[in-house]
Amino acid sequence: MYNHDIMAGIVGALLVILLIGLVLRRFNQPHVIGYLIAGVILGPEVLGLVTNHETLSRMGDFGVMLLLFFIGLEVSLPRLISRWRLVVTSTIAQILISVGMMILVGRFAGWPFGRSILLGFIISLSSTAVVIKILEDWKEINTPIGQKVLGILLFQDIALIPMILILNFFSSTTGIDVQTMLLQTVGSILIICMLAWVMIKGKFNLPYAEKIRQDHELQIFVALVLCFGLAFITGMFGLSSALGAFVAGVVISFSQETSWVQHRLEPFKVVFVALFFVSIGMLVDLQFVWQNLIEILSIVILVFLINSSVMAVLFRLFRHDWRSAFYAGALLSQIGEFGFVLALTGKSMGFVSDYTYQLTLSIIAFTLLFSPLWINFVKRSRDLHVIKLYKVKASESAVHVSSKEHADDVE
Repeated sequence: MYNHDIMAGIVGALLVILLIGLVLRRFNQPHVIGYLIAGVILGPEVLGLVTNHETLSRMGDFGVMLLLFFIGLEVSLPRLISRWRLVVTSTIAQILISVGMMILVGRFAGWPFGRSILLGFIISLSSTAVVIKILEDWKEINTPIGQKVLGILLFQDIALIPMILILNFFSSTTGIDVQTMLLQTVGSILIICMLAWVMIKGKFNLPYAEKIRQDHELQIFVALVLCFGLAFITGMFGLSSALGAFVAGVVISFSQETSWVQHRLEPFKVVFVALFFVSIGMLVDLQFVWQNLIEILSIVILVFLINSSVMAVLFRLFRHDWRSAFYAGALLSQIGEFGFVLALTGKSMGFVSDYTYQLTLSIIAFTLLFSPLWINFVKRSRDLHVIKLYKVKASESAVHVSSKEHADDVE
């Protein structure tokens, strides 16, 4: 017998997500916004239909892994590596600028040095899940800007590991765990070797590939093992499981099995990615937000403007026009989901108080919530300018042709 309360909660949650999705679809907004709003509504602050946030969050983590796995399947590794100058330079520069600004603010506010470092790290990380979902929805993942933004996002995810090590160094409650650092170093080397082997070898066949192709039911389990297997292994080395899922996708993309793997895992990706964003929406404490609304919104606007401007300047330095550069900056303007990890790490190390921790969570959640709107606004502004420029050029061309014909007639 099933539990009526659990079934009512599941049905209610699905209806809320569906209704919000339909409304936002009417206004041509990405599904990400609907999932985030659904999380706020379903959480304990409003309807209270979903109360076990920890379980939902863990299920959402699988969504991030699947999302990165699919990106690994679609991405061109040689093309991604060819853009390493922009990726590495922009990521490191943004981190240094963010940390520098927070150190400056901390000097006036009287913050401990560790808190300034922590907050600088947090605002420098963008959301891989949000940005990739938006780029996928808009079919821009394989555009030049999309590929460069993707490279920066992946490098930011990798940068999370040294960030935590640096925070350990400044913490008075913990020291640097040499064993963990060595384990992560070994894991990183193994990943690099695996990717190098795949690139050198080129296309290859999976073991028992012919038998798997003939068994559609077995394909589901094989695809899940391929995705989560390497994610599990990288997690054992203290690295990001999502990074492991991405590497698994890259490896499979060099095989001959990409199509059926994508087909079998697509429904799982949709459901679990939705759960991830719903869990983010549930983190918003509406009472705390209401009491600190002006402060939260002011900081969120500052984060959008500063991150967008910094990344726009960096993209401009690599010879992108200003509108494309600012669009790339807008894509990377929000604070990412790994910001929650750093905030929790900083709280456990004593860098932030309960108030600052909750304020940080609210700011991160709000940047994730409003990020699609900000990106959409910047994209529309850029597209309108391109259309206007095209019309002006077309008009000038028509005038030029007309003048030439008139001159021919006179002759």
